[in-house]
Amino acid sequence: MVYTIIITTTMNGSCQDAVGLRMYQHNMYAVVYSVILVPGLLGNIVALWVFRVYIRETKKAVVFMMNLAVADLMQVLSLPLRIYYYLNNSWPFGHALCMICFYLKYVNMYASIYFLVCVSVRRCELVMRPLRYNASRRKVDAVVCALGWLLVCLACLAFPLLRNADSDDGDGGAPPQADAVCFSELPMQMVSTSAAWVILIIAELLGFIIPFTLVLACTCLTAGSLRTKTTGAIHDRGEKRRALRMVLSCTVVFLVCFAPYHVTMPLDFLAKANTLSSCALRDLILKCHPVALCLASLNCSLDPIMYYFTTNEFWRRLSKPEIPERAISSR
Repeated sequence: MVYTIIITTTMNGSCQDAVGLRMYQHNMYAVVYSVILVPGLLGNIVALWVFRVYIRETKKAVVFMMNLAVADLMQVLSLPLRIYYYLNNSWPFGHALCMICFYLKYVNMYASIYFLVCVSVRRCELVMRPLRYNASRRKVDAVVCALGWLLVCLACLAFPLLRNADSDDGDGGAPPQADAVCFSELPMQMVSTSAAWVILIIAELLGFIIPFTLVLACTCLTAGSLRTKTTGAIHDRGEKRRALRMVLSCTVVFLVCFAPYHVTMPLDFLAKANTLSSCALRDLILKCHPVALCLASLNCSLDPIMYYFTTNEFWRRLSKPEIPERAISSR
């Protein structure tokens, strides 16, 4: 059996008013994206400026945080076009730009997840085995970042490729004008139910469950290092506490930004595939999933806050913005 999975609720048997749902989503997206635009833009620009100075001065996962800031900045730069669309209910910028902005949303989310895991693993490793990190490991970190970008960009191609730009189905039940709809409101290609579930399961496992498990494991190991003395481990308890704050911050970002989205994603699929018999449950899911998507976008503003409160180099650079001694001597 094959479903035509569409992003609207205008299918036969739907309980929700499609126009009302669309206005609810557009108003929410416009407000949330407007709120996070300026702090996300300024925070990540400042983060890149700080990390560029300190990337050779420290080994505390700066290269991963720098790539995380790049991923966040990519999404922030696409927000003005998103805000325009949700305020005006129309997309006049062409299908190609729509797909690029849509694609960057998911690249940011899964690149952020990947680099948050890398940050957690690196800080945990520096606490447990500090002497193993040397200059050659910086090259390994660069390779890990490059492979991460490649894997995320390839995997996220599925999101725009599954969209059907030529469909005549719109949110309001009438055929839309050319380029009138964009982002998640574009209907999807025809896929079998089994194939859709395979995609969902893979996305849940590789995109959230396994990364979150790794972050939790790093949090437990780092917290345990405060109670036990490990041979060759960092003896400065203040350093251990800072490392624990970092991995705890990564855990909080996972719970606040990414957990709600990955909980509601399969439920949203069931609701839009019209497989739920309860109208109240279906309408609740269709209203909760946009909230989860907004929380997923919030990470581009939360990450700079995490840098400031958990990274010594970031705090020192902003509180005493002088050039490091090593940079002066090199000049």
